[in-house]
Amino acid sequence: MAIDEAEYVVTEPASKGPEAVARAFENQVAYCRDNGAPITALVCQGLRELLPTERGGAVMRRVRRWAGPALADALPLRIAGGLHALQLAGEEPGLAPIYEGLGPNNGAELIAGAIERHEPFLMPWLDGPPQTNEAGRSANFAAAFLWLVDHGLPGDFELMEIGSSAGINLMMRRYRYDLGGVKVGPKSSRLHLTPDWRGEPPPARGFDIVGAVGCDVAPVDLTDERQALRLKAYIWPEFTERFARMDAAIEAANAFPPEVERKRAVDFLRDRLALPQAEGTTRVLMHSVVWQYIPRDERDQIVELMEAAGGRAREATPLAWVSVEANRDTHRHELTVSYWPRGDMRRKLATAHPHGAWIEWTG
Repeated sequence: MAIDEAEYVVTEPASKGPEAVARAFENQVAYCRDNGAPITALVCQGLRELLPTERGGAVMRRVRRWAGPALADALPLRIAGGLHALQLAGEEPGLAPIYEGLGPNNGAELIAGAIERHEPFLMPWLDGPPQTNEAGRSANFAAAFLWLVDHGLPGDFELMEIGSSAGINLMMRRYRYDLGGVKVGPKSSRLHLTPDWRGEPPPARGFDIVGAVGCDVAPVDLTDERQALRLKAYIWPEFTERFARMDAAIEAANAFPPEVERKRAVDFLRDRLALPQAEGTTRVLMHSVVWQYIPRDERDQIVELMEAAGGRAREATPLAWVSVEANRDTHRHELTVSYWPRGDMRRKLATAHPHGAWIEWTG
């Protein structure tokens, strides 16, 4: 199967078994291809071609026999991240034709050899989901905050982020944004986010971040070089500007680290919602590209917690919920928002590139 023949098919994320594994890889090929990532698509295609073979040693045997839901577990990106880490560390020159964008015809063979030579290094990459922290997504949150202020909510925001990874979006107060000509954030910031803006600009308002705390079941410490390299490995190599943003985020974290607690999302949210909220602040639950990794029963509990807290919200202490997550029917990411006490209906404000390259505003 050629990359241009890969087809994205909507499947149940909880599906298990060999067919689910194969479908997860084909979906990832199509998704990467359609989002301007031909190198990552070629890596995932090479891995897909290895599934019906005996190549790849213990790593690929574990992939073929994956016991969990391959799609929900983001199995293709786990092993792709490990391979990219080998390339970034200069440990596997055999992968150079792929990562240099040469599009070799023997990609599967090159990948199989790399996997077999680096089995001890790659095996742990299958143990946990990919970390896809990306500063570019903060532009979505900034646009949503402008919209919320325009709808009468206080402009001082208290952030609660689930699935924070390294906490890059928790540092969004330090970034400068140009959102369709609407500029907010410190002019002195090293990190300027200017997504390709489509549609009308967001409301020309202002906001401030007065508190920002997040959680993750496996937080990443950007001040640790090895952990920072792991996070870089999950960046698709085609998007060189993302590496520059990551370097700026690492610099910011070294100056003043974000606060990320090691907790399950539901436990973190329950604890944060129980704390008193200062009048004149807007408390916000935010997350990006994490919902799919949270177990269904935990997601249901989060919804219940937010609905209950929304029922207690008042004009002086409102609650909002802002997310950037994939729509499984359209295969595109959407910026959505809810807020209480006046309007808890979920609203789509924009369709967005998963890594912040563009925002199509409909708010």
